[in-house]
Amino acid sequence: MDAKTFDKSKLPSRYTTSGPERAPHRSYLYAMGLSAKEINQPLVGVASCWNEAAPCNISLMRQAQVVKKGVAAADGTPREFCTITVTDGIAMGHQGMKSSLVSRDVIADSVELTMRGHCYDALIGLAGCDKSLPGMMMSMVRLNVPSIFIYGGSILPGTFKGRQITVQDVFEAVGQHSVGDMSDEDLAEIEQVACPSAGSCGAQFTANTMATVAEAIGLALPYSCGAPAPYEIRDRFCFASGEKVMELIARNIRPRDIVTRKALENAAAVVAASGGSTNAALHLPAIAHECGIEFDLFDVAEIFRKTPYVADLKPGGKYVAKDMFEAGGIPLLMKSLFDGGYLHGDCMTVTGRTIAENMEFVEWNGDQDVVRPTSDPITVTGGVVGLKGNLAPEGAIVKVAGMATQTFTGPARCFDSEEECFEAVTNRNYKEGEVIVIRYEGPKGGPGMREMLSTTAALYGQGVGDKVALITDGRFSGATRGFCIGHVGPEAAVGGPIGLLKDGDIIEIDAVAGTIDVKLSDAELAQRREAWKPRETDYTSGVLWKYAQTVGTAQKGAVTHPGGAKEKQCYADI
Repeated sequence: MDAKTFDKSKLPSRYTTSGPERAPHRSYLYAMGLSAKEINQPLVGVASCWNEAAPCNISLMRQAQVVKKGVAAADGTPREFCTITVTDGIAMGHQGMKSSLVSRDVIADSVELTMRGHCYDALIGLAGCDKSLPGMMMSMVRLNVPSIFIYGGSILPGTFKGRQITVQDVFEAVGQHSVGDMSDEDLAEIEQVACPSAGSCGAQFTANTMATVAEAIGLALPYSCGAPAPYEIRDRFCFASGEKVMELIARNIRPRDIVTRKALENAAAVVAASGGSTNAALHLPAIAHECGIEFDLFDVAEIFRKTPYVADLKPGGKYVAKDMFEAGGIPLLMKSLFDGGYLHGDCMTVTGRTIAENMEFVEWNGDQDVVRPTSDPITVTGGVVGLKGNLAPEGAIVKVAGMATQTFTGPARCFDSEEECFEAVTNRNYKEGEVIVIRYEGPKGGPGMREMLSTTAALYGQGVGDKVALITDGRFSGATRGFCIGHVGPEAAVGGPIGLLKDGDIIEIDAVAGTIDVKLSDAELAQRREAWKPRETDYTSGVLWKYAQTVGTAQKGAVTHPGGAKEKQCYADI
């Protein structure tokens, strides 16, 4: 593709590269070794979440170099920059987890600022760990310049005593160890063998769930999000993405042409069909918000309710992301749904073709059992469902994939932080049959809406995953399993019903009917609300304080600004 194909007068980079008044700006570009030809080409931001915090991100810098080669090969000029990532596996179980969800919006904001400040014409975003995926996609639809998303790829599974394991098994091993079911030696061994390579957590936890979303929503090239991080084929996807973004510039195909209401419904369908992370019910509304589309938790839950669960993936099933890639990848899952009538085929994708046109190139693989046809699902409803009732008027979410029983009734046992609850669980200071309540962990109350994997995994490791339920206004990791309900809203910090509960109140949960209620009258709840007082937080300055001032409800994605519906001018049109 000839660089002359591109009209600089219509691209954002004209503000830094065109005309005599931009001579000072060009001098900086010459200082970095760019030629006049390169300066005159479209400038493509290559945003990477690389860091040395965790294996999720460690391969992103290498992959970014291949992306840049693809851009250059198609007569574009790549400009690489990095943004932050908070890795949930390391932030989990302590105060560091308050940073996790906040990082999603900081990533989106920082990518926006870099793109705006330097007037780049297109964006290729590479992300690895949980919140970096939606954060990068949020920035793409917010900026609305031609964009392609690249997932860094999943980690390979580990092996412990002849069985395939993931980091989920290590978290659950802590619970087993606490009750004497695992020796010190075995715990030391499992932590050393669970994560044998670069890449994000290997099962259908949040990272792989949102990677599946990226392909289904149309922002990533087919097959690109399924290949594990160590596989050399990732270079081919990275190079192709660099080339393809130049075609998107030429054809003026933008993220908001791709991320429509129908595309969001497709994304929710693949989450349900794969038994994906409940966090998708937070991130899909946030991505929609950037486009100015109304698509909240209840909209997501409705798609979950009517979509069959067909991919047998951990934590509820038996396979990991590598297995699905080798069986046919995310396109195989999408073909199952498309052939069954569960996907909108007329949605545009970054290939320049629609979902239906992409599916013409996908053949069903009958020699695998990772993904089933929708005519023979694992369950007829999705692996994740929404709940609503007098305990959660703004909704709640639960992953039911792999659960034998989907109803639970028991007395509340209330804790005002995850630390309080984890200590009680560690000391086995709870009773079977109780509904454990962790509150003041919502978006404002945390602040930051922490995940509760350390607690839920400890319960599962102690063998009571199906003997207690747990509800919270915080979140759960995609690795969580058991009867665990998150995103309960309104949250306790704003006087929601979860903050009015007392020990012994009877809570009724029915994931089949989609209800969550406490056996209290409206009058009793109103009386308790009158007596309720806001709880003080220790976070009275810094980024967590700032986040708490602006963050909205979990129902609408815990977003921090007015979104696309309120914008007067999009960056792409400056």
